[in-house]
Amino acid sequence: MSNIAHGTAFGRGAAVPLAAASPDTASLTSWIAVLAGMIGAFMAILNIQITNASLLDIEGGIGTGVDNGAWISTSYLIGEIVVIPLTDYLSRVFSFRRYMLANAILFPLFSIACAFTHDLGSMIVMRGLQGFAGGILIPMAFTMVLTKLPKPQQPIGLALFALSVTFAPAIGPTIGGYLTENYGWQTIFFVNTPPSLVMVVALALTLERRPMQLSLLKEGDWAGIVTKAIGLAALQTVLEEGNKDDWFSSPLILRLAIVAVVFLSAFIAIELTVAKPLVNLRLLRRRNFGIGVLANVLVGFALFGTVYILPQYLGQVQRYNAEQIGNVLAWTGLPQLLLIPLVPLLMKRYDPRYIAFLGISIFAASCFLNITLSADSAGDQFWIPNIVRAVGQALVLTPISAITTAGIAPSEAGAASGLSNMLRNLGGAVGTTTLATVLTKREQFHSNIIGQSVTLYRDEVRRRISETTDYFLSHGVPDFATAQHKAIAAIGSIVKRQALIMGFSDTFAVIGVLLAIAAVAVLFARKARTAPGAGGGH
Repeated sequence: MSNIAHGTAFGRGAAVPLAAASPDTASLTSWIAVLAGMIGAFMAILNIQITNASLLDIEGGIGTGVDNGAWISTSYLIGEIVVIPLTDYLSRVFSFRRYMLANAILFPLFSIACAFTHDLGSMIVMRGLQGFAGGILIPMAFTMVLTKLPKPQQPIGLALFALSVTFAPAIGPTIGGYLTENYGWQTIFFVNTPPSLVMVVALALTLERRPMQLSLLKEGDWAGIVTKAIGLAALQTVLEEGNKDDWFSSPLILRLAIVAVVFLSAFIAIELTVAKPLVNLRLLRRRNFGIGVLANVLVGFALFGTVYILPQYLGQVQRYNAEQIGNVLAWTGLPQLLLIPLVPLLMKRYDPRYIAFLGISIFAASCFLNITLSADSAGDQFWIPNIVRAVGQALVLTPISAITTAGIAPSEAGAASGLSNMLRNLGGAVGTTTLATVLTKREQFHSNIIGQSVTLYRDEVRRRISETTDYFLSHGVPDFATAQHKAIAAIGSIVKRQALIMGFSDTFAVIGVLLAIAAVAVLFARKARTAPGAGGGH
């Protein structure tokens, strides 16, 4: 057994004994390492969404348009998705400790660099590098739960990880909005520095020193690495830019889609045939892992989707600023701080499948509460749905993680962590772009339907135009023709706004339906054992 399992911390090569661990209890050293890892996972996931409420301010600061500003979030997500599956392999090559510490240091440095960018190109590069470093911290934290905690304590570790995955996206726009409105958009990129400093010190003191295995570089699945990186980068670009460029009517989108299909198909073929694959896709054949990953993907779609759609609605329809948007979303995040720590206690008494089913169902219900949006639906009207969503999200990730990892040996922890976290983030990326397309198409649909009723052949329409024309004439418009033109434009704007509101309602319906599918799916998993003796965690 390793020194760390015996409760030894390392500082400058000297061992410092800490609290010893029993077979069913992790040492203090192990818990410090796990908690430090959770700080990294929390910050990495927080930074996916922290720019959402502040995009307009950042776009103005670096002088780019609204269409291109989405790349500020997307480039970060591409970096994460590309690097997550590489984490298990590279942590064996350079040693877990060196690899974790290096990226824990690089992550805040790249974040600070984002604050000093002055154009879109440099922002995209820095955000991509920040995502590349941050993406490593997510699966590494998950791996530490499975390898440093004994089976009876893993639900507590999984609850901490769930807090990172669900609380961080919900609170990200709140933090970003507050900092942007009060101190400027640059400050959101400095927020990572203090927690990262704590994380680096804690990891340096607790992670075990092991030699690098550079010989593994010769055995690397380089064909898999290259095909995956190119395929995922092309796919994410298609998803991000497709809606703006009218999908396959754009030659660029069509070419990138072909590249994505060819390279991802090659990647899958390679991973299923090579002796030492980069990503062990065969894990998906295991019933619980496959079902857990499917639920994770759909929950990722919903998590990222709701945090994307709600700020868009509040900004576009209700004209909220960044801080106001953040305050509304805070009610999705804050209750989870109280609820998620209680989930391991529930898992001791109830089957994780049923807890996950209940949590996903409540999450779905919160989305269905938003399918009847109107022009009066503003911050106060989202209070109850957001509280309901917080309750549901708190009950989701911990039991799903327990279901997914049931039967996963410690030697497979890194591969399982990389695959499940990559697919959940990919689900989130697909979710935001899919919902953006749904919003556009449904807005057009509702606009056409409403427009068929708002015609000059109807008396009430002509009367409304006349009343609005009189209003403009009495408020300084000098001539009748200009006033009438303004009246018609105003009515057109009302139709467009109503169609947009109905489009947002439809996006919540889509999320709710997918969550209902995920809720049913988890019931088909085998019962996950979390009792002592079910298997060691070291």
